[in-house]
Amino acid sequence: MQCSDGSLYCGVSPDVEARIAKHNAGKGAKYTRGRTPVRLLASWPHPNRSTAQSAEYRFKKLKRSDKLALIAEST
Repeated sequence: MQCSDGSLYCGVSPDVEARIAKHNAGKGAKYTRGRTPVRLLASWPHPNRSTAQSAEYRFKKLKRSDKLALIAEST
């Protein structure tokens, strides 16, 4: 997700649309509360939470430019 300040936020959720709505309602993660509205840039399905969290960890370790390139590839 991209926050209103241009920062990127990454998370794991079984229901992406509900998660975005929660963030935009100010009920999501503490990080996004002051940075609404957020918008979805990309999402990748995973077979289970464990693999999703592993992918999230790897994504968060990337440089911003690499994250944006990966997002661009997915659209």
